[in-house]
Amino acid sequence: MEVLELARWQFGITTVYHFLMVPLTIGLSILVAAMQTRWVRTGEPRHLKMTKFWGKLLLVNFAMGVVTGIVQEFQFGMNWSAYSRFVGDVFGAPLAMEGLVAFFVESTFLGLWIFGWDRLPKQVHLACAWAFSLATMASAYFILAANSWMQHPVGVTFENGRPTMNSIWAVLTNNTALAAIPHTLAGAFSVAAAFLVGVAGWHLWRRGDHEDVWRSSLRLGGWVGVAAFAVLSITGDTQGKLMFEQQPMKMASAEALCHTEKPASFSIIAIGDVAGSNCEDVKTFNVPALLSFLAHNDFSTEVKGVEDLVGEYQAKYGTNYPDDPALGSLAGKPIDYVPNLPVTYWGFRMMIGFGAVSAGIGVLALWLTRRGRLPRARWFPWLVLGGIATPFLGNSAGWIFTEMGRQPFVVVPNPTGVDGVWMFTAQAVSRLTTGEVWTSLIALTTVYAALGVVELYLMRKYVRGGVDAVMPPEKPDSDKPGEDALAFAY
Repeated sequence: MEVLELARWQFGITTVYHFLMVPLTIGLSILVAAMQTRWVRTGEPRHLKMTKFWGKLLLVNFAMGVVTGIVQEFQFGMNWSAYSRFVGDVFGAPLAMEGLVAFFVESTFLGLWIFGWDRLPKQVHLACAWAFSLATMASAYFILAANSWMQHPVGVTFENGRPTMNSIWAVLTNNTALAAIPHTLAGAFSVAAAFLVGVAGWHLWRRGDHEDVWRSSLRLGGWVGVAAFAVLSITGDTQGKLMFEQQPMKMASAEALCHTEKPASFSIIAIGDVAGSNCEDVKTFNVPALLSFLAHNDFSTEVKGVEDLVGEYQAKYGTNYPDDPALGSLAGKPIDYVPNLPVTYWGFRMMIGFGAVSAGIGVLALWLTRRGRLPRARWFPWLVLGGIATPFLGNSAGWIFTEMGRQPFVVVPNPTGVDGVWMFTAQAVSRLTTGEVWTSLIALTTVYAALGVVELYLMRKYVRGGVDAVMPPEKPDSDKPGEDALAFAY
């Protein structure tokens, strides 16, 4: 394996791993703040118990997210320094904003929330919870704005061989970002909802204490999961229409559409090698004209296939890579403009499928617990616990599709943008040896595996401990102020 391939594997592994923590933190932080709001307004003990139990799990997950997230930005200087030099004038601004929000607003108000129990007035303490929660969403916004610029560069001029930002507002209001943000947040709520349904459903099935806590948590998760899937469907449709305009090759690769069709059918499933050179060898089950509707809101729009798009890309961006030694074995070689079709085709369907399964489990859980009923079937705990994984898998599949679908570009050309503002992934990698990248790849993967074991151990410990493991004694022996807060924090 060469440096480019190793660097891509490293970035993919660390990014997917980190993104396992991010959506749970975002979704759970808002839900915990909502639980605390109900407690402050009603004074009902079950809402306080819910806040502290789910808040404990939130803190464990947040800590792991911070540790794994720091590596992400380091990689731009480690393995992708050529990319950093090319886009630094643009990419640095939203990343700096995210850093300020993440490390100042989030950390400040999270600290106040952790140690503010019984020390701050209820309303002030609640405000800290909302400030921290909303800051996590703002942090996601800036990261998505940066990523969306790579997918659809706007707000720049091309000077001295690289893009220079002339409008931060254009970058932050990029239509690609405005579609990606609600979609990603809905995915985060889907993850948090499945987590609530799985953990609460398991406790409810066990017939233990605090039945009111688990029942309320499960039904909250079920309703949130259904609503999140509805938002995912709507925003996903918006993203599909933007993809048709901005990245037609990604649209074609999502369908493994070799030939241009008018109207274009949507492939439900394919039998055969979607990456094969002979498209006729692949049998697909299609919905006639549906892809045209997804692309342009009508049933007659032409959708270009991979073969026609390759010719267009070759005419615009060349047939061969530059004869530059920095490109290694790719120097002077033909450019492959077709993404990995099995990954894009099946990744797109896994994203939709796992999301639908997660919502379906939420609906089933709501039905089984309607009108005071309790789940009794032996398969129920296995179903809801297994359901926790489905939105995680859907989110990961969606991001893999999004990033691999734009290859061979790391910065995708904007069809209506400034000429020259695009970059091949092969040109973005640092001038490193394979040994150096192998070392960092193995080291980071090993460390992340160890952190994964720690995360699972802590999560399992506090999930099994239930409410009693996080609630302070009702009658503490000491009268020292803040003892309850410290019991919660530690």
